[in-house]
Amino acid sequence: MKLSLRGEYALRALVVLGLNYGEAVVRIQTISEQQNVPKRFLEQILNDLKSAGIVESKRGISGGYRLSKAPEKISLALVIRHIEGPLAPVRCVSEKFYARCSCPDESKCGIRSVMKEVRDAIVAILEGVTVAELCARVKQLQGVHANPLDYII
Repeated sequence: MKLSLRGEYALRALVVLGLNYGEAVVRIQTISEQQNVPKRFLEQILNDLKSAGIVESKRGISGGYRLSKAPEKISLALVIRHIEGPLAPVRCVSEKFYARCSCPDESKCGIRSVMKEVRDAIVAILEGVTVAELCARVKQLQGVHANPLDYII
């Protein structure tokens, strides 16, 4: 698994939305400016997250985006799988996106065995961290600010 710029921007946007959970929607322009993400690219990412049911939008002059469920219920694994695809470094060890590998015998492949351990470690961490925990880490690392939109991810 390699996190692309798209995946990084998705997580950064979710932190902003997580820090503002329970409040009014956050304008896409605000997220774009705060996180230095091109607005058009951010629109595509947020629409993709909307199709996954992770965020919802409100149209109009006072429109914007917000999380569709509590940040405690959104794991990083869910988001990254939706944006990037499998968490596994090779497809033959992926539980959700398995593809047969070219080795003569998967059960005796040393590379596959190591990559399965890598996958298990990645999954354990990303399944165990939610948007809420990511937001808490941002707050801890940067100190408490009066305005959640002041956080730099």
